[in-house]
Amino acid sequence: MAPAPGSGLRRKGAAGPGSGSLRQALRRAWQEKHRVLVAPQYTGLVAAWLCLAEVGVTHWVIHGVAYTEIDWKAYMDEVEGVVNGTFDYTQLKGDTGPLVYPAGFVYIFLGLYYITSRGTNIRLAQYLFAALYLVTLLLVFRIYSRTRKVPPYVFFFMCCASYRIHSIYILRLFNDPVAMAILFLAVNLFLEERWSWGCCFFSLAVSVKMNVLLFAPGLLFLLLWRFGLPGTIPKLSLCALLQVVLGLPFLLENPAGYVTRSFDLGRQFLFKWTVNWRFLPEEVFQHRAFHLALLAAHLGALGLFALHRWHRSEGSLLSLLKDPAERKSPPQPLTANHILTLELAMEARAGQPGGHGLEEALVRASPGRVALGRPRRPGGAQWLFGSFPHTGLG
Repeated sequence: MAPAPGSGLRRKGAAGPGSGSLRQALRRAWQEKHRVLVAPQYTGLVAAWLCLAEVGVTHWVIHGVAYTEIDWKAYMDEVEGVVNGTFDYTQLKGDTGPLVYPAGFVYIFLGLYYITSRGTNIRLAQYLFAALYLVTLLLVFRIYSRTRKVPPYVFFFMCCASYRIHSIYILRLFNDPVAMAILFLAVNLFLEERWSWGCCFFSLAVSVKMNVLLFAPGLLFLLLWRFGLPGTIPKLSLCALLQVVLGLPFLLENPAGYVTRSFDLGRQFLFKWTVNWRFLPEEVFQHRAFHLALLAAHLGALGLFALHRWHRSEGSLLSLLKDPAERKSPPQPLTANHILTLELAMEARAGQPGGHGLEEALVRASPGRVALGRPRRPGGAQWLFGSFPHTGLG
């Protein structure tokens, strides 16, 4: 039987509309190819390609660039003391000096101690930190996708083209990346209005390295803006409770030793490790008046930002203490850009990467400071955070 008129055309044309739509989509993508690297709406696409590229880059770095031992062995020595039953923080030390990080650091690196055969399997540790690096990138890219402010081409320079960031994560195995990954997770939770969970992870980041406290003033401002003092107190209590729970085994053994070692503001910063203040004579750098001036400048900058940049409503700063429903003018909703601008401004005010910021000002201005055996790396957490151009600090 002869086919019905036109049936053959229909069979041939059945795939026509679909293939035509695909061709049109490809044509549009090609026509807009110049926008992929500059339009924020393509953040997800560019981020996906960069993460895939970073898998290859990190593999090449691990196998092609020599590992440099700085702190990893000291970390393993410190947590090995806990394995051996020592819970007195004053007795925990490595080959570069005493343990000076809070309890969260101990638990996380204790896990790494066992996974890496008591810290001897460096190659496995490098791969674990490479995975942590990729997770951190995903968290940072997710933050970018919420802001829709940064052109995607910037991402290449903050990851694939950055020797510094690969060195920190993969070639040095510092504890800074662990703290900052947890902090970025907390920021993502804040952006999703998960404030209680965000505070938990913020406190967990602090328990890995005290430098994360540099972000605390910004978080406090956001909590007061969002909840007022009555709603902020439970969130801060949650942060404090987590610190107590994590440190409990050490607090029961020697509470004063744990607090003074893990949150020590009495450490001496050596002139040979500074970057931003290298132009100063060493006697000026070491002078107490200079330390107090740094601290005063930082606190003054925070005050100016709080008055003229962050708080722009009709009420005074004291109005933030009230419940939002009781304020004269209802607070504006917190946007992703507002949250990030405020939190990243904390780091900008605290100090440029590689220099000595609020942490140093606090340490050096505190009485009774002592020099520790551990050599100080430039900048701590702000050194790492500044390695990502999204902070605007580099």
